Amino acid sequence: MLSTLFADSFVIIFVVTVVLAALDFWVVKNVSGRILVGLRWWNEIEEQGESIWRFECLDHESLARINQKDSSLFWWTLYLNAVVWAIFGIFSMVRLEVDYLLVVGVCFSLAIANIIGFTKCRKDARNKIQAFASRTIASSFSSTLQSAFSLV
Repeated sequence: MLSTLFADSFVIIFVVTVVLAALDFWVVKNVSGRILVGLRWWNEIEEQGESIWRFECLDHESLARINQKDSSLFWWTLYLNAVVWAIFGIFSMVRLEVDYLLVVGVCFSLAIANIIGFTKCRKDARNKIQAFASRTIASSFSSTLQSAFSLV
């Protein structure tokens, strides 16, 4: 692939690419996601072996202040990253460079993990916002009813 322009050793290319992909994964998951879309996620494995997804989301007022262009840029690049690695994988298969499929596999799996994590996080955030809105409407409706009945 293009990395052979910078180094001849596959090991150096593999290590540098995987380290940079891991740094990108961490920054997107913990910094960019929080700043650009107000979301953060992580996955924990309990002692029983059960996988637990944890999600963080900004409150409703903070989410309303997020720039839509930044949010769109975040989501587009999140998906585009996986597409680019898939294209690199296709090129590696066509050129019969099986070694580079390992690099592509690691980087593609990190991209997919971020897509799955942020998609689940966004869905959880929407559910929390809808539940908050429902509770707010229900409490204002019940307080209106109580005040109406207290006048009678």
